[in-house]
Amino acid sequence: MSSSYRTAPKATTGMPTGIPHIIGNEAAERFSFYGMRTILTIFMVNYLWLMGDSTGVRMSAVEATEKFHYFVALVYVTPLLGALLADIFFGKYRIIMVLSIVYCLGHASLALMGMAGETTMWLGMGLWLIALGSGGIKPCVSAHVGDQFGEQNRHLIPAIFNWFYWSINLGAFLSTLLTPWLLEWYGPHWAFGVPGVLMALATIVFWVGRWKFVHIPARGARFVREFFTWESFKAILKLSTIYVFVAVFWALFDQSGSSWVLQSENMDRNFLGIEWLPSQIQALNPILILTFIPLFSYVVYPLMDKVFPLTPLRKISIGLFLMVIAFVLVSIAQEKIDAGGNPSISWQLIGYVVLTASEVMVSIVCLEFSYTQAPKAIKSLIMALFLASVSAGNFVTAQINHFIQVPSPITGVVAKATEIAIGGLDGITGTDDDILLVFDEELKRIKIDFADKANLDHLLDQIEAAVKSDDFQLLSKKEGEKLVSAVEDPWGNLYQYRIVNRNMARIWSFGPDGQAKTKWDQGATLEVGRPDTSEPSGLSKFMEKFRPEHSWLDVRKKKLGIARADEKNGSDHSISRDYFVGGQVKLEGASYFWFFSGLMLASAALFVVVAKLYRPREYFYDENAESVEAEAIEEAIGN
Repeated sequence: MSSSYRTAPKATTGMPTGIPHIIGNEAAERFSFYGMRTILTIFMVNYLWLMGDSTGVRMSAVEATEKFHYFVALVYVTPLLGALLADIFFGKYRIIMVLSIVYCLGHASLALMGMAGETTMWLGMGLWLIALGSGGIKPCVSAHVGDQFGEQNRHLIPAIFNWFYWSINLGAFLSTLLTPWLLEWYGPHWAFGVPGVLMALATIVFWVGRWKFVHIPARGARFVREFFTWESFKAILKLSTIYVFVAVFWALFDQSGSSWVLQSENMDRNFLGIEWLPSQIQALNPILILTFIPLFSYVVYPLMDKVFPLTPLRKISIGLFLMVIAFVLVSIAQEKIDAGGNPSISWQLIGYVVLTASEVMVSIVCLEFSYTQAPKAIKSLIMALFLASVSAGNFVTAQINHFIQVPSPITGVVAKATEIAIGGLDGITGTDDDILLVFDEELKRIKIDFADKANLDHLLDQIEAAVKSDDFQLLSKKEGEKLVSAVEDPWGNLYQYRIVNRNMARIWSFGPDGQAKTKWDQGATLEVGRPDTSEPSGLSKFMEKFRPEHSWLDVRKKKLGIARADEKNGSDHSISRDYFVGGQVKLEGASYFWFFSGLMLASAALFVVVAKLYRPREYFYDENAESVEAEAIEEAIGN
């Protein structure tokens, strides 16, 4: 590193000169990250299977949720690597620059999906590179902000962390509105490409400010010596007790990008005269953050402090309980969907208000609190550990979504002939529990057959007739259960009926093993296709000027010879069937959201006890980049 770079903060009471470059970089980088993150779940469910020269196997909603949270978990565990490389070897500035380039390559990989090679390979490579780049620079950027301050202007740190978070959410808000629109009308290449361009811009903005930054040098072996002290271990252990509960917060919060998005597909999304895309609903979170940061800092906290003295840990505690309320709201909305209703998106909008208030009191406060509680030598590492709580929370959510998926015996079967028989529960072909897969000449699966399919079809015919006679409204739970429970499969199991949403119902039996939700369940889903009768207005009508006549999905499906359900009968309603063996979900619908609500409530209650026992201690740099505490550590090491 050039000796002309400043390595200690100036003795000033004003704002450091490099801060605008960090804030500008963060806004562009967050636009980039949240742009691709916003559309990732919808992309994997609705677009990925259409990206190749022919259709692939469509990813289920639960599998997409699992993969989304594994990706987010990876994004927030790589900060540990970035922090160690910065503090021991290269310094924060160099790590930020190098990994920003890796970050750009990840976006390029996503933008190139479908142009050559396996789409899943491009997707996997892109997500890994983004996780390494985005995650690796996170603790360095956060700590780099704090590095710019000395003893005389340390009072500005709370304000600058608020503005730092403000820039994050400005970038997130703009990208959350734009990238779903690009995906809808111009497809994945543009939707993933534009965030990549913004990431390149973020890198340039940061590089331009290099002469104005304080460059705290890497500490090398000294970092290792200072890390292995009782003071450092004590700080890590104390903060880790806080991060365990914050991890549960993130397990719920980040579902605004997965389960909440998928839920909004089954809601009435007309708000302020605009028909919002499912992924765009997330834009409410960052715009509320922009409002709530000053509101809480200058109004809510001062008023609360008059009647209830606030500490950072008390703020976090209140925030955890607010998250419970947010999930209770979406749980109630999901119950309405499970009953075949089409609830207003207002349930989620109110949920976002509460969720955002929770975020302000948990995430922002914990970020600032973590920096102040970290000894100088391990500030980047502490920032990484805070971010690791995000990883842990998302890993928990991913694991839960993995566990609740029921496997299917036909998953991954490679066609080598036009017909393949799979032995059922007994593992022997030629018996009543066999499953038959039929493929066309191109070895694409066109049919699935099993022992009771004829009886199942007769049952489906009755349900379809009832649906058509009632203006294509699905049978209620009570009506459906009454109809199907009169029929048994060959093994003596009664058929089951479940409403998935207002357009889809599932009819199945427990199959040869007679047990619910196993890989031997056999049945079908009925899906009602409805013509789009909505009329664009307001912003939607204005945006028509900037988009093609047909969406990317419609054009792509037409090219691949796939007709929309509502086009099969001249744009009238239609009903389609999709047969399955296994592949169901153990925890679905409202039960899924109520489970997480209970988990958060238990965690919030226990955190109250932990917060009461916690004893905070603050650490800061002085103008010579040496704190009194650090000098004491050095003296102790020397002795």
